[in-house]
Amino acid sequence: MLSQKTRYAILALTRLAREVGNGAILISDIARSETIPQRYLEAILLDLKKLGMLGSKLGKSGGYYLIRKPEDINLSEVIRHFEGPIALLPCVSEKAYQPCESCKDEASCNTRKVFKDIRDYTYEKLAQTTLLSLIQE
Repeated sequence: MLSQKTRYAILALTRLAREVGNGAILISDIARSETIPQRYLEAILLDLKKLGMLGSKLGKSGGYYLIRKPEDINLSEVIRHFEGPIALLPCVSEKAYQPCESCKDEASCNTRKVFKDIRDYTYEKLAQTTLLSLIQE
């Protein structure tokens, strides 16, 4: 299950994707329109800025804006940043692999094969789902 932080990050990013070309959007506007607590949103937007997805502008017309195109930001990137590995088992993780303690032979483990298929499908679906596709659907 996705954390509230990840869901808020996706909501904020989709709002910013809808506003591409309109300049920086105030945190208070994003918080209000997406029903996200403003203090919590500030931390999330800073994380996304450090990740290289957002830029910010200070001052009266300040706020946040996407620095990458909506079609270049996908859900797998956002979810991995906030949640960690996409895999449900560590023995099928691409980024955080760990051998299973209970598995005698990974190559013949049917449980591992099923969860690897699930990981592969989930990753592909998330990688194909961009901010652009979210705002077009």
